[in-house]
Amino acid sequence: MAGSDPTGGAGLQLDLQVFRSLGVHGAAVPTALTIQDTTKVHRVLPTFPSVLLDQLRVLLADLPPHALKLGMLATDDVVRNVALGLEMLPASVPIVIDPILFASDGAPLLERRAWPMLQELFGRAALVTPNRPEAEALLGRDASTRQGAEDAARAFVDEFGAEATLVKGGHADGAPDDVLAFREGDEIRVEWLPGERIETGPVHGTGCALSAAVTAELAKGCGLREAVVTAHVFVADAIRDSFAAGGGARLLGFPASA
Repeated sequence: MAGSDPTGGAGLQLDLQVFRSLGVHGAAVPTALTIQDTTKVHRVLPTFPSVLLDQLRVLLADLPPHALKLGMLATDDVVRNVALGLEMLPASVPIVIDPILFASDGAPLLERRAWPMLQELFGRAALVTPNRPEAEALLGRDASTRQGAEDAARAFVDEFGAEATLVKGGHADGAPDDVLAFREGDEIRVEWLPGERIETGPVHGTGCALSAAVTAELAKGCGLREAVVTAHVFVADAIRDSFAAGGGARLLGFPASA
């Protein structure tokens, strides 16, 4: 479940490309239409909430998923109806939430009054994947430093109830290392995942691709850490194979599926 990106470089269209590349079938419920190109988001038009809810309920009844991803949710009405629809989803089905608040150009992609409802959904998540600015905004604390990012990752598990959190480091100065926090018994463990700064210029959709890749691996039955590590490698390769298609950010490149 995500917004539609007509460039195919992010959002729903990209998620389906990632699923296909990783060998799983992707079903999709759009949360919003966007008017955008490779340079910026020009306008966002949320899906009519009752239509979204009907789509979700019918889909879950007929094609029960092995894993589910939530991306851009746009408005509080959309978040509310997503939550209603997910009541049909068995607790055993992992949910990956990519809490998309803003586009790369700064355009808002989730209205501010919807943030508390999104935070409530975190308690249902197998993994939440904020970048550092998103973590700062949702927690109201600094996550720009290594220690700040680690504390933020712990907080999503401890305060919001997520099973695990991956705070992405692409916005960090220096190496774009990510930090994974997850509950192990009564403890919250933290593990740093080294990243590589691949100098290609701006690339569209990396966060969407990462969360979609984790979702695909979880659907195949992989453990969480294995899914995250596999997704890291997949996205790094996609960045190396990225290509210029328009006048703005590059688009990710994926291997042809078998």
